[in-house]
Amino acid sequence: MMSRAERTPLTDWWWTVDRGLLAGLCALMVAGLVFLMGGGPPVAEKIGLPTFHFLNRQALYLAPTLLIIVAVSFLSLRHIRRVALGTWLLGVALCILAGKFGPEIKGAHRWIQFGPFGLQPSEFVKPAFVVVAAWAFSEGAQRRDMPGGFLAILLLPVTIVPLVLQPDFGQTMLITIVWCALFFVAGLHWFWVAGLGVAGLLGVGVAYKFLYHVRERIDRFMNTDSGDNFQGFWAHESFNAGGWFGVGPGEGLAKRHLPDAHTDFLFSVVGEEFGVLVCLGLVTLFAYLVMRGLKLARRTDDTFSRLAITGLVTLFGMQASINMAVNVQLMPAKGMTLPFVSYGGSSMLSLALGMGFLVALTRKRPRTTTLSQKPPGTAPATVAGVMR
Repeated sequence: MMSRAERTPLTDWWWTVDRGLLAGLCALMVAGLVFLMGGGPPVAEKIGLPTFHFLNRQALYLAPTLLIIVAVSFLSLRHIRRVALGTWLLGVALCILAGKFGPEIKGAHRWIQFGPFGLQPSEFVKPAFVVVAAWAFSEGAQRRDMPGGFLAILLLPVTIVPLVLQPDFGQTMLITIVWCALFFVAGLHWFWVAGLGVAGLLGVGVAYKFLYHVRERIDRFMNTDSGDNFQGFWAHESFNAGGWFGVGPGEGLAKRHLPDAHTDFLFSVVGEEFGVLVCLGLVTLFAYLVMRGLKLARRTDDTFSRLAITGLVTLFGMQASINMAVNVQLMPAKGMTLPFVSYGGSSMLSLALGMGFLVALTRKRPRTTTLSQKPPGTAPATVAGVMR
């Protein structure tokens, strides 16, 4: 047990970090390993890999994932902004390169190969974009000479155009939703919220008309009697077979028909083998992390921290919601993983970066430390050393 009397960087970190967030994230990672024991083997055997290939790889990814979360959580607000800006610039550049030179996988160019290691740069763009957009919004709110609102608006097309060209409509939609949430929290009038909603619907209509894979997925989702919705059918069957209590770990049958049972449709495997009650428990865990983050955002006095925390938990919660909605047939397939539960190296490491930002932003800091990192011209603190 660490004593408050010890003044080391590690003990200072332990007593200022939000341990509820850390416990929830660790619980998700452990749950992911347990659930992947059921969803991973059939897919591995089908493509000629060792039975526990995906489970072993996921376990290996946990070490750098935890290291990134802890390392990033030590950053100050100023360094969080710098790391996010650098990651966003590099990520957008790699997205452009992936769209032009990346290998084609399932009709899209989303990956960059570094020898045997594949990287999906759009995954790293998401948390970095949230922090950079929050930075722009906060600067515009605090400084009249800073066109922060204009820069925040400009950030969106610069980020999503390379994703549309890959094409990656799912990530584009997710980033746009989070950006709209940030815009609203930053003080956008309801009139503009409605306008953004209409623009979003128009964007979906344009994507349906001009992007073949988007039109194909929506048509398959809407026309359930066509017989083409193979994944949707087996995802639905998995919940029917599992019922409330499941058929037992490793006893599921639907996972042998789902091609992405270890990634996009792992939630369906959980429903069949562990039952609806465990699925509800997983939903509750995600809800706890989102509500915990929003509660901490409400407590902070720093505009940048409040916007960034809100954006990061919205990103985290929306990605989880979209994945689970696809599994229960409320949305067309999006190719989006369940955070820290589904298999995926790029997904795990990018989520670690985002949650590292979140843990760093929610740490208790002396008010003087927070205010000293605000731009010039803001009012000085009247009470020093008060913990927020």
